Amino acid sequence: MTNSATLECVTGTTLYAVPPQISSVCHQGDARDLAFLADTSIDLIVTSPPYWLRRDYGHPDQLGQEATPQAYIEALLGIMSVWVRLLRPHASVFLNIGDTYQDGFLAGIPARFELAARDAGWHVVNHIVWAKAVGRPEPVAYRLSSRHEAIFHLTRAKHAADVFFDRYALACDRAKAANPGDVWASTFTEESDDLWELHPTRSKSGHLAPFPPELARRAILLACPEHICTVCGAPHTRRLEPSADLDPTRPQAKRAMELFQQHGLTEEHLAAIRAVGISDAGKAKVIQKGSGRNTAQVQRLAAEAKAALKGYFREFTFAPKRMVGWNACGCGVPSQPGMVLDPFMGSGTTLNVARELGRRSIGVDLVLPDTQQKAD
Repeated sequence: MTNSATLECVTGTTLYAVPPQISSVCHQGDARDLAFLADTSIDLIVTSPPYWLRRDYGHPDQLGQEATPQAYIEALLGIMSVWVRLLRPHASVFLNIGDTYQDGFLAGIPARFELAARDAGWHVVNHIVWAKAVGRPEPVAYRLSSRHEAIFHLTRAKHAADVFFDRYALACDRAKAANPGDVWASTFTEESDDLWELHPTRSKSGHLAPFPPELARRAILLACPEHICTVCGAPHTRRLEPSADLDPTRPQAKRAMELFQQHGLTEEHLAAIRAVGISDAGKAKVIQKGSGRNTAQVQRLAAEAKAALKGYFREFTFAPKRMVGWNACGCGVPSQPGMVLDPFMGSGTTLNVARELGRRSIGVDLVLPDTQQKAD
């Protein structure tokens, strides 16, 4: 992980456009005032705003010291309203927010935020639970220790299909499967689900509770394009096709591939297997709408494959896909990496991870860490 001191920081300046050659820029300023950023210039926001009444940073413009939970939520959504003009049509926001105990009882901040965000025009794609494997001791006798926080995946996209989302990138990065039929490397993992087990990070920068780099990494891999058009801003998407390869670390898959080769099965057999799927037997044959609709040739090839593979036939119905290229917008111009924004950048975790993954990034905070005070 790159140290935050290596970030290129710009303080007290106006940035109307971020030069493509600068991978990371941090700006001292208010998350409410982002006039220096161009409209529809951001592909992803990953951030963790100050939690309500958890720490007083001593700044007159700080968020988190409002008198009531309602006032805090209103202030946060007011800040987020500024972000709307910055977002590209496919853009997402990953926002980490924690709860607060008030007079011994939970204030319900994440629940209040989720409902209020919907009312304010945000679409909630996922409510991800960050489950902490370890946490601070809480010597209280009347309740359980708190070991989880909320991460909301939000968007202003008009349709769900418009949201850029790349599970393949996360699966490849983790060298594990995103879900059956997508991609494999070893085993199915919870990382494609909305429960993320991540160790919290202890910061030496003085920031109260920076989220772990892995949190930012997952968000960026999932929701920030590797390539966007420099003219229209559309993301390039992966072109995937079915593969005959299975996961060789699984004994069942290894045996299925051996039988496939021993019996001289072909790509046509593979296509027939996937066309028929598991709907040719049992209850599935009765209830699945596509059952019996394949051509006689497809049915014949599938039957040959099933006779050769026997029970291993099913392995190929969930075989992985492989990437064969990119789908571009058609403008015929060079692309550039997507842009990540963290309006509450804190110790700079988001920017460091974005640069590590080859994305451009901008961070904003009222007070920059001491290691970042080296202005250009």
